[in-house]
Amino acid sequence: MIMAETNTGKKFSFYFTRAAGLIVIVVIAAVIIFLIAVKGEEQTMVPDLRGKEITVALLEMQEKELYPRIQLRYSQSSYDRGFILEQEPEPGTIVKAGRRIRLVVSQGAMINRVENFIGKNIDDVRIELQAIETSSGSPLLILKEPLMYSYSPAAPGTVIQQKPEPGTDVSGPTNLELVVSQGLENTLITVPQLTGLTISLALDRIGKANIAFNFSVRDIRDGEKGETVVFQNPAASAGIPSNTVVEIVVNTPTQLFNNEVFNLFVYEMPKNPYPLPVRLEAQLPSGDRSLLIAVNHAGGKFTVPYKLPIDSQLILSLMGREIYRETVKDF
Repeated sequence: MIMAETNTGKKFSFYFTRAAGLIVIVVIAAVIIFLIAVKGEEQTMVPDLRGKEITVALLEMQEKELYPRIQLRYSQSSYDRGFILEQEPEPGTIVKAGRRIRLVVSQGAMINRVENFIGKNIDDVRIELQAIETSSGSPLLILKEPLMYSYSPAAPGTVIQQKPEPGTDVSGPTNLELVVSQGLENTLITVPQLTGLTISLALDRIGKANIAFNFSVRDIRDGEKGETVVFQNPAASAGIPSNTVVEIVVNTPTQLFNNEVFNLFVYEMPKNPYPLPVRLEAQLPSGDRSLLIAVNHAGGKFTVPYKLPIDSQLILSLMGREIYRETVKDF
């Protein structure tokens, strides 16, 4: 009887010990799993933010529960303004969530001071800005178009105001707003004598006088010399506003060779706030090039009579840049 009770007690003790051991093992395993889970939630990998825009970088950090410590720095190019140049810790580093990441953000390139463009011709300013862009690799100052114009005693095309003002510190790219002179309003000019001149001499005199003009052609009449100015309005020596168009009538040649064409070149140019340099040249089939007229022109209808061999090229340029060409044909 006593031996049976002893065996029962031993069995109970054995099962109790095993149960207790299993409970301990389960508790230890649960604690380990909990700690691993907690540790996984607290740690994260630092993403590669270099070369990314600051707004994109901040969104990526927010997803990783990381916070920025931002430093600003000027760089060599205006194109990386607002982009991440450096970061610390390095990409791929494992850190705790909530860690602050140092970000170096570009402020763009630095121009010490804006140059004084007042008093310069707008064409020269354009060349200077192109030179700055070429040397720096980016457009640090961007000329705002369209330009603003105002009547003033300064020569047409002269910069009379600018914003930012001269001496202003800026980091590019920055818009440059310029006010350009149109010259004096209602300036009077003297009309040159054109009637009786050959077409080539009349074109040369028009170029020197820089008058606004419009040509038309009529057939030659008995007793007239061909390719000559037969009428002009206003008459010579009249004082007229500089924007007044002088109407000029020329007659046709007395004769043409088989391969020649006499016609009127007509082109509608864009309107300009003041006269700009315009050239009309002829490139002959032989390759030779000759100037028909060089004049300052404010735009609008541009007409020039010509006598040229068939297949010649008429080339129109504005401020040294070709804007139109056509081939001479026998109509």
